[in-house]
Amino acid sequence: MTLPASEAPARRGRTPEPRVHGEAIVYRLYDVGYEIRLDRVADLLASSGPERPRPVRGEAQTIQIPNPPVTVGLGTEMVVVGDEPREVEFSARLFDFGVISLRARLAARPDLPWSEFAAFGGAVSAAPGWTGAFARVRERLLARIVPAIERPGEAPVTEDYVVFRVNRLEDGAGARLPADALRDEDIARLLVGESRPLSAATHRELMSQRFSYFEDDLAVLTWNAALVVEPAAEDTDVQYVLEFANAQLLELRFDDALLDAEIPKIYTRIAEARRGIHLLARGFSRLLADLQTRVADATELVERVENSLKVTDDVFLARIYAAALEIFRGATWRSGIDRKLAILRDSYGMLNAESQARRTEMLEIVIVLLIGFEILLTLMGR
Repeated sequence: MTLPASEAPARRGRTPEPRVHGEAIVYRLYDVGYEIRLDRVADLLASSGPERPRPVRGEAQTIQIPNPPVTVGLGTEMVVVGDEPREVEFSARLFDFGVISLRARLAARPDLPWSEFAAFGGAVSAAPGWTGAFARVRERLLARIVPAIERPGEAPVTEDYVVFRVNRLEDGAGARLPADALRDEDIARLLVGESRPLSAATHRELMSQRFSYFEDDLAVLTWNAALVVEPAAEDTDVQYVLEFANAQLLELRFDDALLDAEIPKIYTRIAEARRGIHLLARGFSRLLADLQTRVADATELVERVENSLKVTDDVFLARIYAAALEIFRGATWRSGIDRKLAILRDSYGMLNAESQARRTEMLEIVIVLLIGFEILLTLMGR
C-alpha cells in the first residue's frame, strides 16, 4: 500500500532511539567545618584506600589544584528507586576548605532505549530515600575523620547535583553512535525530567552550555544536573571539575548565610554597647575584636575557596569549569559576600573612630579634672 504524501516523509524521517549504557551519580555536599586537614584524613582513612587523583586529560595541565581533595570509597546502601530496592555504591571527596562531597553511583540496566534511560533518570532524581542514605553515610564518615576537622560544625545549607553519564551509545544493531546522535529534545527531557514537550526557548537555554572535545564525547550542563557522554571509563575529568565547582558554590553559599546571620547581631551589639556606660572605658574592645576576626575568617575562607582550583587556559575542561561557575552564579554569590564584608569593615571603621573619640574625650575630662584638682590644692594651701 502506498502511503499518503503527507505521511511518507514523516515515517521516513523517524529513526530508532539510541540505546544507552550508562549510570547516574547523585551528589550531596556538606560543609562540616572551617578546614579539613587532608594529610590527616588520608591517615585516618588508610584502611579504605584513600586517593588524591587529579584530572588525567592532556589539557588538564591548565588546571592548578594546590591541595588535591581526598577520594575514598564508603561501601553500599539500599535505596528504593522507582519502587525497586537498589544497592547503591557510595564514595566521598573531601576538600580542604571544609566541604565533603558524597557520591551515590547507580548503574542503569544495559542497552536501554533513550526514553527508558530518561525515565530511569527521573526515578533516580525523585527517589525519596536519598536523604536518609546520605545522612547515614555522612555520619559514618564524620565519626572517622572528626580529628582532622578544624572547628567542626553543621552548616545550614547543602548542595545537590546529579550527573547522568553515558558510557556508550548504540543503534538497534549494536553499532556505536556518535554523541551528536542525541537530539536536543532528548537531552532536555533527561536533564529537566519533564514528559511534556519543552518550548524552543527552553531548549535553547538548556543547550547553550553544550561542550565537545572529541567526536564521541559530550557535556551538557544545567543548574542541578548534567549529561556526560564519555566512552573512556577511566576519564572522569568532567565530573571532577563539576564536583569542584559545586563544592566551591556550597562554601560561598555557607559564607553568605553566615554573614547574613552575623550582621544583625553586630547591629544589636553596637546598640547595646552605645547604651552602656562602660562605653567610656573599653566597651567596644571586644566588639571590635570580634568584627576583625569575622572579617579575617570570611576573607581567608573565600580566598582558600577561589585558590583551590585555578585555570590558566581556555580549553575543554577550563571552559566547562567556567561555565559551571557561571550557571551556579558564583560571581553573584561572591559579590554578595564582598558587600557584606564591606558593611562589616565600615562598621569596624566607624566603631574604631567612635572608640578613639570617646577615649580622647575621656582623656580631656581627666586632664580638666587634674587641672581643677591642682588648682583646688593650691587654693587650699594658702
